Amino acid sequence: MTHPSLAMISQEEFALFRDLMYKVAGVCFSESKRHLVSGRLARRIRECELPDFGAYYRLVTSEYGKEEFHRMIDLLTTHETYFFREPKHFEFLAQHVIPQRLKAKGERETLRVWSAASSTGEEPYTLAMVLMELLGDKHPWEIVATDISRESLSRAQSGVYTTSRLDGLPTGFLRKYFLKGTGSREGTVRIVPELRHKVSFREANLTSSLGSLGEFDVAFLRNVLIYFDMQTKQGVVNRVVQQIRKEGWLFIGHSESLNGLTTSMQQEKPTVYRKQSK
Repeated sequence: MTHPSLAMISQEEFALFRDLMYKVAGVCFSESKRHLVSGRLARRIRECELPDFGAYYRLVTSEYGKEEFHRMIDLLTTHETYFFREPKHFEFLAQHVIPQRLKAKGERETLRVWSAASSTGEEPYTLAMVLMELLGDKHPWEIVATDISRESLSRAQSGVYTTSRLDGLPTGFLRKYFLKGTGSREGTVRIVPELRHKVSFREANLTSSLGSLGEFDVAFLRNVLIYFDMQTKQGVVNRVVQQIRKEGWLFIGHSESLNGLTTSMQQEKPTVYRKQSK
């Protein structure tokens, strides 16, 4: 039975969580998201045996509530993704971007690709499959995957997915890059070790410094800019572009745009940009 005080978050309580999420993650919650915030937090508040949203807010902003703070971030960030999402991007990556970057690099210089909002791992593992098909062991390469959600990163590192998540995989990829679960694991698959080892997962907040990640030849920043206001979007794009090498590439989501932003990226085709050499 729902606790009466958790039936719906008050406007004042919603404002507290809205402002907190904007401060720590740059995420903008409009009034229309009030029901979403209320629903996602209510169950966790009951699990913590707290009386109301106000008590939960005090917990996550306290010195001893750091772990719960990260749980809140997980609950209030979006993790919707799937393998080979927006497939035209991966076709263009394989046919144009990677060949261009290899020409600009030495034989032993590692090709670095970044999945900047990796969620539960479907995007970086898709990138790994594309590069494994294209390069194999002929040229050194690596995928770096970052996300603000610890829970999503943990799930991604395990490489375990339900079979219902595999729609859209090219023919033969399921057999080649996934191990079928048996017994208690029936209905699941796991990314093969040789592919998992090509992807490193790291916790990172796109609204903070990203310099420790190093430079990349290609960055995928897809389906995350839509959650930011223009000021935050500009800051995030600045930080991401700073990590892209000269003449490197940036991919954003098909529902996104860099219109109105100041950037050194030149649009090559819709949602695909290349960093200018100067």
